[in-house]
Amino acid sequence: MQKPEDAPRAFQDAWNNHDMAALGALFDEDATFVNRFGHYVRGVGQIVELHAPIHATIYSDSTLRNELIDVVALGDGAAVIHFWSRLAAGAAHPAGPHAVDTLILAVLTQQAGQSGQAGEWRIKALENVTLTNPRTGETVLRDSPAPSQGRPA
Repeated sequence: MQKPEDAPRAFQDAWNNHDMAALGALFDEDATFVNRFGHYVRGVGQIVELHAPIHATIYSDSTLRNELIDVVALGDGAAVIHFWSRLAAGAAHPAGPHAVDTLILAVLTQQAGQSGQAGEWRIKALENVTLTNPRTGETVLRDSPAPSQGRPA
C-alpha cells in the first residue's frame, strides 16, 4: 500500500478474491488482529490461519464493501484509519445470505524504503467491531436505523 488510505480497498480486494497470500501481505509481520467476535491473534501466520478456513467454507462466496471514514496521522510513518465494512455472506453461510456491517480501526506503519524512497504501508493492528443495537444486542446495518431509536449509540 502506497498510503494509509489504500488499506480499505486492499483489504476488500484480498477478501473478495479469497486470496490469503494477498491478505497476509497487508500486515506487518507481528501485527495484531481482533475479529468481530473478539478473537485476538498476533502475527501474519495467525491472521491467515484465522481467515483461511472460513474463506474455504462459510465465507467462500462472501464479499466485502469498504468505505474509508478517516485517516489520522500520528507522525511520520504512522497513522490510524477507520473504515466501514459491509460483509455480504452468501449461500455457503449456515445462516444463508445476509449482510453485516462493521467498523474497522487499523493502525498502519510505513516500512523502510530503499535508496531514499518512501516504503510501503502495512497494517500493524486491526480491530473489527460489529454494529449492534445497544438496547437489544441485535446486529444492525448502518443505513437502516433501529425502529424509533435512531442510529445505535
